[in-house]
Amino acid sequence: MTAKQKKATGPLAGLKVLDLSQIMAGPYCTMVLGDLGAEIVKIEKPGSGDDSRQMGPYVDGESASFAHINRNKLGVVLDIKSERGREIVHQLAREADVVVENFRVGVTERLGVDYKTLSALNRRLIYCSISGYGQTGPYAKKGGFDLVAQGATGIMSITGEPDGRPLKSGIAIYDVGAGLTATYSILAARIHQLQTGEGQHIDISLAECGLPWFAWEAAAYFTKGIVPRATGSRHRFDAPYQAFKTGDGFLVLGAANQRSWERLCRDVLGRSDLVEDPRFLTNSERMDNIDQLEPILEAEFAKRDAATWIELCTAASVPCGPINDFHQAMNDPHYLARDMVMEVDHPVFGRMKVIGIPAKFSKTPGDIRLAAPTMGRDTDAVLEDLGFTPEQIKDLRVSGVVQ
Repeated sequence: MTAKQKKATGPLAGLKVLDLSQIMAGPYCTMVLGDLGAEIVKIEKPGSGDDSRQMGPYVDGESASFAHINRNKLGVVLDIKSERGREIVHQLAREADVVVENFRVGVTERLGVDYKTLSALNRRLIYCSISGYGQTGPYAKKGGFDLVAQGATGIMSITGEPDGRPLKSGIAIYDVGAGLTATYSILAARIHQLQTGEGQHIDISLAECGLPWFAWEAAAYFTKGIVPRATGSRHRFDAPYQAFKTGDGFLVLGAANQRSWERLCRDVLGRSDLVEDPRFLTNSERMDNIDQLEPILEAEFAKRDAATWIELCTAASVPCGPINDFHQAMNDPHYLARDMVMEVDHPVFGRMKVIGIPAKFSKTPGDIRLAAPTMGRDTDAVLEDLGFTPEQIKDLRVSGVVQ
């Protein structure tokens, strides 16, 4: 254990990860690994560090964006472009189980920190590359951006209201998706590594990671040639399954199966006539006549406030819930009870709140042991662990190799 932190007790305790990534996709992956107990050594470039440090909001010049995605990591500032810096990366790679990088394709080869080079030093090494379009193919040399991936893969064409402007997801869904895809891929490779002693190269494409999420859309397209379009909050195949306006705001309703539909009509709305209405007898007919069904239901929901309708739907076992803003979600008693808001001590932010860990382990729970590093916080400690003397570290600092 290099820095002053609690001993890792999570299921990945003992796993050593060298993090050469920045911005979001790679750092999200290594954050998850760190939350589950892995030791993460994060390398940043001298001067500006990880580019996410230039993203606000700021407190005393420190980026909150960086801090919220780089917890449980040891921070080292190192000039990988220098020969001595590259040698230090090689030393770290010899001891690592995993390397994660998200440079543009070809950059790691120029820097001498590519899979071929590092795996020659450590045959057990799992080397995960996250790029915009993967290591091969016509677009391989292009940079990767969440917004561009959302546009290129079709998700923006099905998000928003019909005939409206294309809309991106409210969060960086492809960055996070690539990070999660990298995470489970690394864990699969880890099993192979433990069984055989072999490492391997994992090639993750930002754009491709979201394509498997188009499950229902792919079913319609590949069987019937149906190209999905934007449907607002409506479900593509089930009704009513969408947002509805009430007397004081909106709620979401998921009365998609026949049992829930009938309970909604009889027990919640007191409209048994809708159950017998030939336009709405089955889910297929409700979908065919959704433009007629929606205003009927919305007229009913307008008679009371959202909280009342949610209470009535819950009592009748009809899936229903509020549309919270982020403040409401972060103060929801359920999420608070399940530790989805946690705190960690940071030298600039003080006692800062962060999103908790969603996976709950009965025997090896994850933990937030360490706040995100300030620039170069753990450089000396990591170098000392590699066997560098104080004089050697001072020389590296004077020469600009480390910071």
